[in-house]
Amino acid sequence: MYSSSQREFIRRRVFLWSLALTCAVLTGNPERLLAAGPPPAYSKEHTITIDPTPLVPQSWWQVPGVTPPLWVLDPETSDAYRTTETRELKLKPGQYKFISFTFDFPFTVGLDGRLEYSKSLDQCVEGRGTQTLVVRCKRTYPHGGQRDAYYGNSEVSDGTSTR
Repeated sequence: MYSSSQREFIRRRVFLWSLALTCAVLTGNPERLLAAGPPPAYSKEHTITIDPTPLVPQSWWQVPGVTPPLWVLDPETSDAYRTTETRELKLKPGQYKFISFTFDFPFTVGLDGRLEYSKSLDQCVEGRGTQTLVVRCKRTYPHGGQRDAYYGNSEVSDGTSTR
């Protein structure tokens, strides 16, 4: 093993090298240190198509932070997108929300640009695993006026609703 004087010499060398390396990094290019961000896959924008054209009667919709706002004083003069046309949005991977006056839901853009959303929305939304989100319902309980299990509606064994 090393003697105590040799261990002290090694400790001082390691300390001095650490100090020199830290100074070199900090004085070399500080922008490089601050430029660290998400990996490239998280900053890549994907073209996501939103197709609300099946909605009748026509209305307006938005994806907050991405499209013009929906909630304004006069919807007739709003820049919000109308449901009469399909729109392509450039979205980075992450969570978003589709909002209309009567129906909203969260969806996710994956690292590969594919869409995900709750399976409970399958009666109203299609496009899981693709890059096109098709919105078919103006309400979350379109068929027979019954809410789906996503909203806590449960059936009793005799088929009657608990609500």
